[in-house]
Amino acid sequence: MKYDCCFTKESNWFRYRTGGILLHDDKMLFVKCAVDDYYYMVGGGVHLGETSDACIEREVFEETGIHAEVQSIAVVSENFFKGFGGNIDGFDCHTIEFYYRMQIPDDDISLCKSVTDDGEKLVWLPIDEIRTSNIKPDFIKDNIEKILNERNIIHIIEEKGGYRLL
Repeated sequence: MKYDCCFTKESNWFRYRTGGILLHDDKMLFVKCAVDDYYYMVGGGVHLGETSDACIEREVFEETGIHAEVQSIAVVSENFFKGFGGNIDGFDCHTIEFYYRMQIPDDDISLCKSVTDDGEKLVWLPIDEIRTSNIKPDFIKDNIEKILNERNIIHIIEEKGGYRLL
């Protein structure tokens, strides 16, 4: 059995996760949250003993059916927020997230599922609509051009309703 790098201590919750930047035909792939009205990037929790790049390749395949390959890391995020809904409701949350640029093989794009195994919809959003869509965390939509075009790693710290880029 594999265990995510995630733990709860009193009213605090920590998770180490990855996200994939998956592009096709001027669109980017997102997951539509099933319990609230927002989108988030395909990805998930890193298992103990697993590298972050192996994690995102595994998560993308599990959630989409696509065998995407990591190209490069784009963003490292330190995210602090108040949990809402589910098992983290009201918790002080802290995540470390690595977002990777990924390459989708041309013959794999047709394999992309429309719904994850958890019942959440997979949605290809046009890149020019991302800034006006409800995407979490906020820094993704606010900095989408920089994330897609910058070749250096972007370090983001999100806390107290705002964020800063380092």
